[in-house]
Amino acid sequence: MITQVRLATGNAGKAAELGRLLGCRVIPVEAWDPPVEDGATFFANARIKALAGVVRHPGEWVVADDSGIEVDALDGAPGIHSARFGGDGLDDPGRVTALLAALAESDGRGARFRCVLVAIGPDGQEFSADGTLEGSLAVGPRGTNGFGYDPILIPTGELRTCAELSADEKNAISHRGAAVRALRHQLGL
Repeated sequence: MITQVRLATGNAGKAAELGRLLGCRVIPVEAWDPPVEDGATFFANARIKALAGVVRHPGEWVVADDSGIEVDALDGAPGIHSARFGGDGLDDPGRVTALLAALAESDGRGARFRCVLVAIGPDGQEFSADGTLEGSLAVGPRGTNGFGYDPILIPTGELRTCAELSADEKNAISHRGAAVRALRHQLGL
């Protein structure tokens, strides 16, 4: 039985969220120094981070995630570049503004959040899980909950953006929640 997992991040809040979803103790990798994420896919980047975590904590369970937003009208962009979309130095509201500006001439609003988790066990065995949250983009940001692109993604079947949902409502349908549920199933948790 898995009782503790290291998360390849320095973000204690993200570790706490993953701990609630996984149902075990999740703590950040000590002295986390993020590797260069030069993979071409969410899976490749999550694996790069997981392997870097294993270097810091060999013989322990290590999990890493990579996630972002994919917009149909932008051929899936920003995708793996979501955290840097619009250029260096932008904060979350700046990236949201840049994304909406990129869609100014488009009628297409289809989009999804995507998350890929990679877990590496003490024996080196690797597991991966993928989750998506399908939706459409609002014309402008709404809501104060969440982070990133939450204020503009309206989940399919909803009228509210992810930033207008409670944490419990969002976790029940989120891309990260779906990926964690799939990973839990693989790991027998």
